Amino acid sequence: MFDPVIAPSGTLLGLLQRGRGDGTLHALTAPRAEALAALNHCVLRDPRHDWQVENRSLYYARLYLDLHGELDAIEAHLFDPEDVLDTDESRTGLALAVLGHLASYGRRDALALLRRYAAHGTNWAWALDELALRDDDAGLRALAAPVLARFATDAEGEAELAATVRDAFEPRPWRLWADDPRASIAARVRAAREAGCFDRWQRQMRPTGPRPGWSVRAVFEWAQQGVERGAALHVPAARCLTAVAGPEDRPEIVQAAKDGTEGARCTALRYLADSNDPDALELIEGAVATGSPAVVEAAVDAFERMRSLTAVDRARGWARRPDALGAAAGRVLACRGGIQDRDPVLAALREAVRGEGPDAPTLWTLVDGAGRLGITCAAPVLRHVYRETASSHLRGRAARALAATDPSFGTGFAVECLWDCEESTREIAARHAETGDTRVVERLRRLAADPAEEAEVQTAVRSRIGPEETAV
Repeated sequence: MFDPVIAPSGTLLGLLQRGRGDGTLHALTAPRAEALAALNHCVLRDPRHDWQVENRSLYYARLYLDLHGELDAIEAHLFDPEDVLDTDESRTGLALAVLGHLASYGRRDALALLRRYAAHGTNWAWALDELALRDDDAGLRALAAPVLARFATDAEGEAELAATVRDAFEPRPWRLWADDPRASIAARVRAAREAGCFDRWQRQMRPTGPRPGWSVRAVFEWAQQGVERGAALHVPAARCLTAVAGPEDRPEIVQAAKDGTEGARCTALRYLADSNDPDALELIEGAVATGSPAVVEAAVDAFERMRSLTAVDRARGWARRPDALGAAAGRVLACRGGIQDRDPVLAALREAVRGEGPDAPTLWTLVDGAGRLGITCAAPVLRHVYRETASSHLRGRAARALAATDPSFGTGFAVECLWDCEESTREIAARHAETGDTRVVERLRRLAADPAEEAEVQTAVRSRIGPEETAV
């Protein structure tokens, strides 16, 4: 899947792509045709950079309800001939998740589309998972025959069916089908479930990787084998060293951290940092100066995991470095520094935004640090990150930091956050939005009464309004 093209944050499309609360507020005041066109664009061309962790489906489903939106565009997308050519679940996953929420809200047309796609679409397993949460038993039983028809009855087909049943995210349909009154369906599903359980047991009996009795050298060799086949194994290898290494092995591990193979060096650095070895910091600094990119990355990661006061003191000295270790030092101070470290954390935050933009991975930690340390003069930078980032998770972190640093948050961004796509951001808003705004009170009541809303959000809402105010 290609990285999505995100429209400017000041446009309706850009707001909806980001999942911002202002997207919903602007869509409800825009011409309906324009709002629906932008909404369909987002649902049919998933705008998330990380679709596995960022939320959009409930956000878009609620807007379809508010706009009384038709589902013709989603139907055409799901059953386009491209569905057969592009089997990546990210092409249709967001649309199916939106339909699932709409079905929960009682949209029968959404439920019918999910049933039809589960029977005939390429990404049928996702649709079946949505139906497993929302459909009745009769609707699910009607899908047994078309779903099982996807699997051939030869040995290869039965093995594929067993793997599908074993790995199903929602087991409810398969449990229903195992008790289906049609003997041919029930027997086949039961056999697949039994085969899947046996396969799982066999895999547990054939573990790969280190065994008891391995030496330090064997662990290093295993880590290097991972490098050679493109798999980074230094993290589990470092855990293995914890089990097999003794005090007499320290010289060998330190030497590996200095000039070992790439796999051994990454493993040794991780192990020594986690063990709070007295030489770990010097070895990390040397690895950043002389190591390969993979070694530098492992060294920086190892440093950021260190919790000692010595590591924090060293971070204060490294924070001005113009390299990866300097950037890591800023993040360490953001996580574990004190009030005296506000200036370097603020400098790191500004430099990250200036040099890498509002979606830089390092901002996640630095934004949290700005809020934790209460850096009030960071508020302008945090507001910029909030507006411009395409990551709804980072925007939520920025909102949390603004709640701790910006006195205007309660009457500003907190209001729109009540409509945000991320439940954690809506929870922050529910705790901080000023109720002098009539939109806030109305929205809090709606969230309190919405069965699709997360429990944490509703708890925050009810801390602001009384039980008698939640009725709609």
